[in-house]
Amino acid sequence: MTTKQRFQQAEFAAWVGIVGNLFLAVLKAIVGTVGNSRALVADAVHSASDVIGSVAVLIGLKAAKLPPDSDHPYGHGKAESIAAIIVAVILFLAGLQIGYSSFQALFAPAVTPSVLAVFVALFSIVMKELMFQYKFRLGKKLNSDALITNAWEHRSDVLSSVAALIGIGGAVLGGYLGLPWLVYLDPLAGILVSLLVMRVAWKLGRESIHNTLDHVLHEEDALKLRKTVESVNGVIRVDELYAREHGHYVIVDVKIAVDPDLTVEEGHQIGKQVKDKLMKDHEHVQDVLVHVNPYREKPAFSSSFPKKP
Repeated sequence: MTTKQRFQQAEFAAWVGIVGNLFLAVLKAIVGTVGNSRALVADAVHSASDVIGSVAVLIGLKAAKLPPDSDHPYGHGKAESIAAIIVAVILFLAGLQIGYSSFQALFAPAVTPSVLAVFVALFSIVMKELMFQYKFRLGKKLNSDALITNAWEHRSDVLSSVAALIGIGGAVLGGYLGLPWLVYLDPLAGILVSLLVMRVAWKLGRESIHNTLDHVLHEEDALKLRKTVESVNGVIRVDELYAREHGHYVIVDVKIAVDPDLTVEEGHQIGKQVKDKLMKDHEHVQDVLVHVNPYREKPAFSSSFPKKP
């Protein structure tokens, strides 16, 4: 898959999130308001925050696909992770808002929600789970932090809709059975929703911050890169290989040993073959710096991961 195709699929997924969440937010807000359901209105706020989150993802994806320039020689790959952080912050703030409005409802006169709110909550659960499965699988396929983070937003919305459904259903049942205390299950469900939302936001924000920092590739992934370099004709030995993650891209710095009797031009061609093969066989490798050295006896290969004691 080319980089262009990767971004096209990711951007389409972001638009699916924008349109889908906007529809659900409006639907739940209207039915929740008319049907006297605090939990459904709170869930609508959550869906509205997902709209903002999907927009942030779209902006991040557009920035990430910009070509390298003088200020960003390694591209704009970290823009996706930064967008994911913005999404996490928005999600956390939405959770606070949901909790506050639901807490206030506990001290208001008990009002039985409409049965229609139950069906809307059920519909929301199905829609959000479908959106989660689509974005999560695509995010894993494309190695996109922003899409995966946005997918988990949908899953948190599923959980919040389940909590809302329980609260609304219990409140409706309480109204029909003449049990006023059951009616307060609706705002209590809203408080539970807020806690779920903030927990997910905290976890995703922490992971996204970690991904904005350069860190070495895992040992097994670095070994795959090493084997690719060793397969290039003319490479006698891989002296060193350092690979670091830069957003969803990988930057490789490798030192190879070649026949000392080769000309500078011949050595350069081998180095070019190493770079081309790494970038062809490993689609997430964004840039490769190859150092060509004459072959001499020396200690074995060192890599981007620490030696085990």
